[in-house]
Amino acid sequence: MYVTVEFGIWNFQLWNLRDKCNLPKALNGNARVPIINETTIPKFFDSSRLEKSVSRNNTKLKLFSGTANPALSQEIAWYMGLELGKVSIKRFADGEIYVQLKESVRGCDVFLVQPTCTPTNENLMELLIMVDACRRASAKKVTAVIPYFGYARADRKTQGRESIAAKLVANLITEAGADRVLACDLHSGQSMGYFDIPVDHVYCQPVILDYLASKSISSEDLVVVSPDVGGVARARAFAKKLSDAPLAIVDKRRHGHNVAEVMNLIGDVKGKVAVMVDDIIDTAGTIVKGAALLHEEGAREVYACCTHAVFSPPAIERLSSGLLQEVIVTNTLPVAEKNYFPQLTILSVANLLGETIWRVHDDSSVSSIFL
Repeated sequence: MYVTVEFGIWNFQLWNLRDKCNLPKALNGNARVPIINETTIPKFFDSSRLEKSVSRNNTKLKLFSGTANPALSQEIAWYMGLELGKVSIKRFADGEIYVQLKESVRGCDVFLVQPTCTPTNENLMELLIMVDACRRASAKKVTAVIPYFGYARADRKTQGRESIAAKLVANLITEAGADRVLACDLHSGQSMGYFDIPVDHVYCQPVILDYLASKSISSEDLVVVSPDVGGVARARAFAKKLSDAPLAIVDKRRHGHNVAEVMNLIGDVKGKVAVMVDDIIDTAGTIVKGAALLHEEGAREVYACCTHAVFSPPAIERLSSGLLQEVIVTNTLPVAEKNYFPQLTILSVANLLGETIWRVHDDSSVSSIFL
């Protein structure tokens, strides 16, 4: 069993960071890790994209990590050439959260890295308390870096008397004192409008696209598949970047939360390599039933790509059943070692987030990264 990790925490050959950071080796020695050097950094960091360089010597930028995904925070710090800020985060016996900054942030531009993943409510509350601590410590600006935004799927009312939790969480983050939010691949673009503060929306597609480009799949054999009608725009944008590959759509009918039923396929996948694209894999019901349908329709291989690997049970059993050639995800939220399986590939978004943070701090363009 192995996990392929690209540009990730287990690859410390990058800039010889293993000794500098004093971090553990690959899990159980089994992770298959390619040697990475400057020539294999993702293409979206080519010099043409960095023509307008930003100042990277400003000591007024502070980067802190919550407890939700410290590995990603450390990778971001490596890319930026910074040390993570010192912070004490504790849980009292009754479950209350305590946060104390261990260094001054007065007059600083502070970035707090904390995805609101499982346990969602604890991590969200921790983020709010961290924001409050920075505000009370006289930070000049506080940016909440939320690689995975919990409650993003509760972005509208589908039935009477439902809440719109995404809006509520946006209000909480704003009222806590955040000046800006930096988020990755929100479930729907409308969620940005729920905030009354600026939101920088980072797209992780370039990381996955660069990895797929390395697999030498013929563009004539490729078809991009949306696992549901709601994801067509996302899949179409993905297909355009893959040599304008053809698009197929899985039509499904959902009978309840985390329950999906595949009905039929719109498009031709016979004899082709199908790449299913989604923003989140939760229980994997949608992806696996879609993969089964694609095989029935004659697809040669099926790949699944997503940004956020939530992996709620029974996702691992479903994903490792053999229907998928490879499951490609990013590290916006941590994947526990117990959830590793042979088909899993984890790509890191640390460089992407680090570059975005520099540009936000320097008041430079963020959108130009993705052009």
